[in-house]
Amino acid sequence: MDPILTENRDRWNALAEAGVSHTVPFLTFTREDAAQHIYRFPFIPDVSGSRVLCLASGGGQDSAAFGLLGAQVSVLDLSDTQLERDREAAAHHGFQVETIQGDMRDLSMFTNDSFDMVWQAYSINYCPEARPVIREVARVLRPGGIYHLAFANPCEPALGDWNGSAYPLRGLYTDGEDVTHYYSPTWEVEQSDGSFIPVPFPHVFRHTLSTVLNTLVDEGFLLLRLTEWTYDKEPPVPGSWAHRTHCMPPEFQTYWRLM
Repeated sequence: MDPILTENRDRWNALAEAGVSHTVPFLTFTREDAAQHIYRFPFIPDVSGSRVLCLASGGGQDSAAFGLLGAQVSVLDLSDTQLERDREAAAHHGFQVETIQGDMRDLSMFTNDSFDMVWQAYSINYCPEARPVIREVARVLRPGGIYHLAFANPCEPALGDWNGSAYPLRGLYTDGEDVTHYYSPTWEVEQSDGSFIPVPFPHVFRHTLSTVLNTLVDEGFLLLRLTEWTYDKEPPVPGSWAHRTHCMPPEFQTYWRLM
């Protein structure tokens, strides 16, 4: 494993141990909750009995939803601690899960056409390269299978802080750039008592739209749906996180079918 991913593994382990929200397992989920989490659009088929790979989506959330719906679930993730959460969720809900610690660019432990669905939450931007990940997904996904991919809006890191009238642009639009320096040095993880634990921010890399979308098309994927994520839990007051996301959505949620 290269030094960047080793560092990211350590930082995600620390984030999981601090209880960042993405790594808290869905232990209170019901089957109805799981269905709402997975069956977001009509083109997503019944997953009962299907083989599903939660790719770099550890933490006991997505795997719990698929397990409750009767899927055969495998999870590959960089973080050992997050994989522990997947095993915790599986034991709690009473389903089997296969957990593998590894690099999302290397799915060589799986044969061709192994999965009916690959579900990748926001994670590809923690990897220096997008193309090898997408190519491996195309190899292990069966023809007709669904690939859910969330990825960062590559323009968002260029937004500076609110200056009273706008978020000024900064830097260049460079594919593969480590954009971690645009963020706070630490991720402040809120605790149940209202205090915060600072954890070093994982390395984040920009993958341009042309890289992500063209690689998916080149690998035989057909776009089914694209949505833009915004934070809607508070009024978009200028300078707030909610306002920033309404000026520049930080994340795309996409759904693809392998032809």
